[in-house]
Amino acid sequence: MSELQVVCSEQCIRSAVERLACEIRSDYQDKNPLLIGVLKGVFVFMADLVRSLNMPLEVEFVRLSSYGYGRTESSGDVKVIHGLESGIEGRHVLVVEDIVDEGRTLDHLLRYLNEQKPASLKVCALFNKPSRRQVPVNIDYLGLTIPNVFVVGCGLDYDEKFRYFPDLRCLDD
Repeated sequence: MSELQVVCSEQCIRSAVERLACEIRSDYQDKNPLLIGVLKGVFVFMADLVRSLNMPLEVEFVRLSSYGYGRTESSGDVKVIHGLESGIEGRHVLVVEDIVDEGRTLDHLLRYLNEQKPASLKVCALFNKPSRRQVPVNIDYLGLTIPNVFVVGCGLDYDEKFRYFPDLRCLDD
């Protein structure tokens, strides 16, 4: 595979994370929010965000899938691989996503979480691809809008490869 073109630099991503942390810290002061990360891709962003928030909070992870190995297009069928381990009723919940693409996975997760009656439920996404949206979803805290290309790096992968890039790169030829 040839050199992958950089879509967002490491510095651009770092600046977006800092800006998001500032906005979230302002909105959630004195609330001890529960951040729910959507695995696997979110782990890098979530770690950076938690360190940048530098405030009392709790973390939880869920694992959903709609791609499968070797695919660059969603199947449209969202599966819960690993659900919540603790209750969220009455909690201030912030869903943390690496990327919002078609919106199906996030919509599925938000409906699942809303059934559990959180005090508040918001979404933070590092990357957004609105040109691919199939299901409307609201992103309360948005890092960066990116073009309609398949991206890797910053925790995002293709077939478990390329998560290690500190920047975001285009896999499309």
